[in-house]
Amino acid sequence: MSEAATKTMTPKEGLLVADNLIGGYTPGVDILNGCDLVLTEGELVGIIGPNGAGKSTLLKALFGLLNIHTGTVKLRGEDITGLKANKLVSKGIGYVPQNNNVFPALTIEENLEMGVFLKPKTFSGRLDVVGEMFPKLIDRRSQRAGSLSGGERQMLAMGRALMMDPSVLLLDEPSAGLSPALQDEVFVNCRLINRSGVSIVMVEQNASRCLQICDRGYVLDQGTNAYTGTGAELLTDPKVIELYLGTLVKTHADD
Repeated sequence: MSEAATKTMTPKEGLLVADNLIGGYTPGVDILNGCDLVLTEGELVGIIGPNGAGKSTLLKALFGLLNIHTGTVKLRGEDITGLKANKLVSKGIGYVPQNNNVFPALTIEENLEMGVFLKPKTFSGRLDVVGEMFPKLIDRRSQRAGSLSGGERQMLAMGRALMMDPSVLLLDEPSAGLSPALQDEVFVNCRLINRSGVSIVMVEQNASRCLQICDRGYVLDQGTNAYTGTGAELLTDPKVIELYLGTLVKTHADD
């Protein structure tokens, strides 16, 4: 491991802590092979790595969508390993999957209402809060989600996850499939959400942009942690660039 990547040590305690996660989708085939992750209060943590590294699998493990054979996930010190998704939502964890993350037949407002199905009486108050963050959604609240662009759908998916007022938001490749301009909008929204007090774990294929906005980053490879450090350290680390980011990132970092 290179000097820059080891210079910043991962905190031992945090808001959300995954320790030595081993698991997969089918018996006997593990995708995660000892993953660790710490998210502290107010952080935006990025997860990058090659295709098949286990990035999205790690996010699903954190959200109870994967069988964990070994290891633990803790929220504020409470063991939440293997809890069902609805229980995790009620404890303050929101999750935005990469695909199929809105109800296309429902309107924007109905999608947001689905976000508080566990606490329907909070709908009006939370709609005001989310509306201040995403005014475009409120302006078009009667429009069906299926008619939205990819970037607008991503905005709606984030908004719906925020309706339950989570302390932790898990984002699975929020910029996937979007144009560069819409990707920039998504990353701006991620920082906006983070600055509102929501701690974020974000999996991203756009590694350079992710590292530019995150506080700390993890590079996963073959289901385990290969490197960790601040976003700035990983973005300029020669070994990380050589193995995972490519020369294009170095060019951007030198600008």
